[in-house]
Amino acid sequence: MNRMIYPIRLYGDPVLRKKARPVEDFTRVKRLAEDMLETMFEARGVGLAAPQIGLSERLFVAVEYADEPEEEERPLRDLVRRVYVVANPVITHREGLVEGTEGCLSLPGLYSEEVPRAERIRVEYQDEEGEKRVLELEGYMARVFQHEIDHLEGVLFFERLPKPKREAFLEENRAELARFQREARAFLKELAGR
Repeated sequence: MNRMIYPIRLYGDPVLRKKARPVEDFTRVKRLAEDMLETMFEARGVGLAAPQIGLSERLFVAVEYADEPEEEERPLRDLVRRVYVVANPVITHREGLVEGTEGCLSLPGLYSEEVPRAERIRVEYQDEEGEKRVLELEGYMARVFQHEIDHLEGVLFFERLPKPKREAFLEENRAELARFQREARAFLKELAGR
């Protein structure tokens, strides 16, 4: 079966700033999640939220890799240890605070090393069948989940930085952010014309 690769929405696209709607219809989640995973692998990411493909729904996919993905062309799918399909997540417990590096497929090439996140979290969510699940995560995967859940709230990673660091990030990356915004506007114009 052919998988769909979605264009990833860039910084400046209004869908990235909206609070996403809860997933209610689970009949299409499995197929959508498979396409989202394919899109994420193509972009060489570890997580992808539905708003990043233009769907304002509380759904994301994430993977745990067995090895650190290198820049080589080896398919990321070969390195997957575990796949997460997460609908309607709620963080019910947070513990500890650590700073770490984050980037985002909607802000390609931009990173910050000092994004504060809870070190351990408990997440209640529904899987692709709509079954209720609970996960306890720590370290890297806890960070990935918090990043993706932020997308469902319309929040981007640099907004988690303390104000002086956030302002420095915006100033340092001003030209790149402006370029993303132009590309996002052009894409939306193209979509409207279809």
